[in-house]
Amino acid sequence: MAADDKSLRNLAAQAVTPRPNVQRLEQATLGDVEAMRLLLRGSSVIDWHRLSFSDPAEVDRFLVLNEFDPANADDMDRLEELRADAVEYLTRNFSYRIPNEVAHELPARELLLLASSRGKRQTYACIVLKVMHVMHHLAGRELLFKLPVSDDEVFGFVEAKVVKVVEEIRAAGYPIVEFAWSRKERDSVVTKLLAKKATIAADVFDKLRFRLITRSLDDLPAVLHEMVHRLIPFNYVIPGQTVNAILPFRRFLELEPAYARFSDQLQLDLDTEENENPGINEFSGPTYKVINFVADLPVRIDQFLCRVPGAENELGSVIFVLTEFQVMDAETARLNEAGENSHAKYKARQHDRVKVRLAEGEKALTSPASVAVPDTDGNDSDN
Repeated sequence: MAADDKSLRNLAAQAVTPRPNVQRLEQATLGDVEAMRLLLRGSSVIDWHRLSFSDPAEVDRFLVLNEFDPANADDMDRLEELRADAVEYLTRNFSYRIPNEVAHELPARELLLLASSRGKRQTYACIVLKVMHVMHHLAGRELLFKLPVSDDEVFGFVEAKVVKVVEEIRAAGYPIVEFAWSRKERDSVVTKLLAKKATIAADVFDKLRFRLITRSLDDLPAVLHEMVHRLIPFNYVIPGQTVNAILPFRRFLELEPAYARFSDQLQLDLDTEENENPGINEFSGPTYKVINFVADLPVRIDQFLCRVPGAENELGSVIFVLTEFQVMDAETARLNEAGENSHAKYKARQHDRVKVRLAEGEKALTSPASVAVPDTDGNDSDN
């Protein structure tokens, strides 16, 4: 969806008003900072060596974000099942001797706090949780495959969830001046696969996309903070699919002292991002900027479980749907629609590549523009 240049220029030029709900940022925890860094980098929670939950309330918020209800006995039983499967897997395949406290004595939900502590038990708690995370994800993917519903219905589940949360964020006073979403049309998917080296349909991550524009650059941290708190589980951000040309993590810390106070407690040095490629789309304009990431959003489907073949469901009640998010401020959005950055220019470059590749085959892939990049579409904001 192309942004209207005049309206965005007017919004960006509006008089500065007090920042909304600053106290939410002032109450940020180390866990919030690590989660935000993961999102802005597009890294993997499997590479973490500890968690950073400070109390049971923070753990419960994380569980709810992952569609587990801490007050629901069935959901807590599901965590216990995942823990038992993870311990069995680790014992069977890697001969781990998991301490009893981690293997079965502590309630499974308390492993998240244990993994945030120090010591040998903390390491084992992290190991078990990583395997639980993967097993739950695989089960959700299998459940989605077995669920006899159309893509349209599944996308509708996600749209309802995301729209509800974003509207709550806006209603709380956060200056999101534009919010839109779209589903990628079949012709656009075909063109994308013809243009990129990765021609596997399963690798298309942006069939469903949401676009948020804030009033100013200074508003981005607060809005992203709310998205991570209310909508996007950091553990299901897709690694390697983040494009961040607007707000590098170090810049985020400069804007938010509440985050910066944890800079000496982070798992990785602050210089880590300096040696990483921020990621660009090969067809984007030279000055195009966006924060673009993909998350496999969890969605509960309790009311549809009766449609799943088989009387016994051992896969839980959560499916995962790949969802792309584009976030930027109004001034950046306006500049992204100018000159070589425009959507029309983007599409023209993409179509030129398709025509060359169709006619010349492998020779076209040796051109400089064929360097591998994240699968997300940058300024491909329309279908």
